[in-house]
Amino acid sequence: MIFRDRCDAGQQLATRLEFLEGDPSVIVLGIPRGGVVVAAEIARALSAPLDIFIAHKIGAPFNPELAIGALTSNGDVLLDEGLIDELRLRQEEIEREVASQRAEIARRLASFRRDRPPVDIAGKTVVLVDDGIATGSTALAALRALRKQSPARLIFAIPVGPAETIVRLTRECDLMIALDAPEPFWAVGRFYLQFEQTTDAEVVRLLDDAARWIKSKPRQ
Repeated sequence: MIFRDRCDAGQQLATRLEFLEGDPSVIVLGIPRGGVVVAAEIARALSAPLDIFIAHKIGAPFNPELAIGALTSNGDVLLDEGLIDELRLRQEEIEREVASQRAEIARRLASFRRDRPPVDIAGKTVVLVDDGIATGSTALAALRALRKQSPARLIFAIPVGPAETIVRLTRECDLMIALDAPEPFWAVGRFYLQFEQTTDAEVVRLLDDAARWIKSKPRQ
């Protein structure tokens, strides 16, 4: 399956989530940046509030692309202890990488949310959305962190991802919705005709638009 762009992917996911339409407990969370574009389409279709939930990869000191764990916007740290032992990383190296990602998350939260507080998800139906997954390390951290906040139901919705990762993440949520699990799996961007990098400004615009829209159309 090839998606035209992130909006197209979000619209297709929204069709699979139609059973939630009209449910006042639904909250849609996008993982910035690209996941927010997908999530915005779902939130609009479901007349649901839109917010962000940030999960950042913690890279190895010598290779930022090699994930040794992940950090979420509520401060949870998930580390791959086996890989850390294998790489013989020192504690101070790990702490330095965590501090760097913590600072970047704080910057993004201030930029994206500004004076808006995070939504309270306790007792709510939470739909976490990304534009695709590969290793799933950041999604895993996000799902576990959100579970600690006691949602009534936790749903993870993605357009595409490798089958093995999808199976693993299915155990971390109440419902997994993935439109496609192609094998062999390449990079997420290979399954989009248009996959330009989403900017901070676009995320802010989508959140502002969603806040105005939901305010003008309160749910029953």
